Order: sequence, then C-alpha cells, then structure tokens
Amino acid sequence: MNRAMITRFRRSSVAILTAAAVAVSSTLPTLAAERSRGGISLLRDAEAEALIADYTRPLLKAAGLGGATVQVKLVNDDTFNAFVADSRHIFVNAGAIIDSTTPNQLIGVLAHEIGHLAANHLAQLRSEIRRMQILSALAVLGGVAAGVAGGGGSAAGAFATGGMQIGQRGLLIYARENETAADQLALKYLAATGQSAKGMLETFQRFAEQQMFMSAHIDPYIQTHPLATDRIAMIDELARKSKAFDKPDDPALKARHDLVRAKFAAFTRNSQSVMRLYPPSDTSLAADYARAIVAYRFADPKSALTRMDALIKRSPNNPYFWELKGQILLETGKPREAVAPLRKAVALAPNAGPIRVLLGQALVGTGDGKLTDEAIAALTKGIGGDPDQPIGYRQLAIAYARKDNIAMADLASAQGSFASGDIETAKKYAIRAQEKLKTGSPAWLRADDIITYKIPR
Repeated sequence: MNRAMITRFRRSSVAILTAAAVAVSSTLPTLAAERSRGGISLLRDAEAEALIADYTRPLLKAAGLGGATVQVKLVNDDTFNAFVADSRHIFVNAGAIIDSTTPNQLIGVLAHEIGHLAANHLAQLRSEIRRMQILSALAVLGGVAAGVAGGGGSAAGAFATGGMQIGQRGLLIYARENETAADQLALKYLAATGQSAKGMLETFQRFAEQQMFMSAHIDPYIQTHPLATDRIAMIDELARKSKAFDKPDDPALKARHDLVRAKFAAFTRNSQSVMRLYPPSDTSLAADYARAIVAYRFADPKSALTRMDALIKRSPNNPYFWELKGQILLETGKPREAVAPLRKAVALAPNAGPIRVLLGQALVGTGDGKLTDEAIAALTKGIGGDPDQPIGYRQLAIAYARKDNIAMADLASAQGSFASGDIETAKKYAIRAQEKLKTGSPAWLRADDIITYKIPR
C-alpha cells in the first residue's frame, strides 16, 4: 500500500510535499470501467460490491469502525493488490478477486487493509514523509554548504546522496512496520469474527513463491512490505492459535465468490484466458456465467442471451443474472426488451443502486414518454443511495428535459459533471439551474453546493 507516496518521496528530496489522497469518482454500472478523477480506472458491479460489503461488515465492526462510512472501490487492474488512500476508502484490484480462490483469502486481504484504517496508518505515513523530507532537505543543503566551503563537488554530492538514502530507507522501514502492524490487527479481527486466517496465510505463501525467483536481486530494505517469508512465519504462529483456523468457508458464500470471480475474469481478460480457467468440461454455474459473458463481450449476443436464459432457469432468484440479461439487451439496441428483466433484477435486489440506474437507462432508451416518470423515479432512487454514478445523472437530465423541466435537467447535468470530476462544467450547469429554481429549495441548495465548492488542496 501507499507506494505512490514513497515514489513521490524518492522524486523530491528538497521540497516538502503533501501526500494527496486519491480522489474517487464513479464508473458505469455493471462491471464497466471509467477513469476516475485521481487517475485510477474503477469498476462498478452491484454483485461484487454486495459480496465485498458482506465480507467487510463484520471486520469493520470488530475494528471499531462499524459506524464509519468506509467504501470499497474496485480497481480495473489485473494484479493481486489492495490498498487504502484515505480514511474512507479501500481499493481492491480485480486481480485480487480473480486470484482469490476462496472467500477467506480475499477476506484476509480486506482485514489487513482495515487494520491500516483502524490504526490511522495513512495519516501517520504522511507525517513521516514530511519529517523524512525535511531531514533529506537538510542533508542536501548541508552537502551544498560543504561543497561551497571546501571547493569540492564530489564530496558534497556524496553527502547529499547519502542523506537522501537515509531518509528514503527510514521511510521504507516505517512503512514495513505499518504492514506488520496491519497483519497483526487483521489476525485479531479474523479471530474476533470467528473466521480463519488460513486464507491470509495462503495469500502470503503465494507471494513467497513469487519472491523466490527474484530474492537474489532484491535488497529487503528497499521494499515497502516485509518479505513474504518473514510475514508467513509471524502469521502462521498467530493464526494457528485461533480456534477458527480450520473452519471452512460457508458454502453459500463460496458459491457467490465463485460467481464474482468468474464474472471479473470474463469481463477483464481475453477469451483464451477465460476458456483456460473455465474449460468446456466445467459445467458449474460459475463456468456457464463466464462463458455467457465471453459470448456477450465478443459479439455473439444471441448465444449470450441463450446462455443467460439457461442460467436464470437454474437460479431464477439471482438478481445479477436478470441484470446481465437486461444489460445485454440494452447494449445491443433493445432497450424496451431490457426493461422487464431489469425490473425483475430490481425487485430481487432493491438496494442495488447500479441496477436501478441501469433500469432507468433502459426506460429512457425506449423513448416512450409514458415511461419517463418511472425512469426519473428509478434513476433518482438509484443515485440517492449511490451518488457516484455519472451516467445516472446524465440519463436523469435527458428524462427531465423530455418533461420540459429544464431547471432539473441542468441540475442533473451539473451533478453528473461533478461526479465525473469536471468541476468547471458542473459549476456552469449549476449556475444555469439555480437561476430557474426557487431560492432556498432543496434543488437550489444542491446547485449552490456545487457553485460554492472549492477543490481541496
């Protein structure tokens, strides 16, 4: 975690830099990617978000963060990684989901990141960065002064470089200590929630195998994390003391985990990779799910819909199967046909904001004025519980415009631009909206919030 901060420290030894948290914006619904304001490509998927929320809820409670607003954001990155960027967000790479063969492995990773949040490591690391940069700056200035006094450049350069290395190594040692502390807290939270740490141990064993091939060329003191072998020894000793060490994953949770893994693999990897993971001989629900998505992605919508109907027949109460069927219909130019399966998905998962937004998009896409009020209701409710959805605001603007409610259309456009990180455009639309809205009304106040918003430094 926080490698960007350490890289930033390396690049500037004199200036005292403030480590900025990653800004978060939303993406399109149903596992589609969009570039965030902070430069991270995020994924949105109601199914994965619901699963990870179930994973994190007991851990957050055990960490004393149960009442905090902590969100997990999914990153469009195929590597196995997770990190925190501020006090409210945990970022999990798609690769961590795909490569976690059991729920417990991913739960262990999440417990580790929650340990960072609970211990306030990010704020402490920022403070340490500032302190180390001051020390490095003093070393550089001292080297320059020595060079001027002695008339020699090489000694001054060596002195300055040595000061920079001392500062860098001090910071990396501090970061590694935080990683070890987060491991210990993760074990504590897993024990408190009656969950095994075996998955966490398996994850670090995988890291150790990867490090075997490069350890001869790595200086352990320039790594941000402790060596996996060292972490394994500590985790193994403590994990085996837990009564839950040999506790298996809940079968229902494992089934959901398998489906999400299959979905992420099928949406983010090429068809050959997916077929290797899920060969024709695999007749599991997850494998059929992956093959349906591959057919959809690679221009065979008819086959994809046939496969989705077969999945729905096998599991008729799975809202995400209905959702994907609706998405395929919508994105292949059949919005009217998409409405029914998306209504069914909303009925089965009423709290999933991205699915409501997708339904609203389908309703708008029909062009049927009789469905405009339903579209506005679906989009408003979907955004209300999940405001980081730019596409929802854009569709809402279209719906309001069709009803000649230009003030609300402008406000929706302002909110959509704001959610996308385009603050300048958001303010322009908000000013236009506010001119038409009743002063002091809730909509007027929402526009005013955007107009008076100042980008944090």
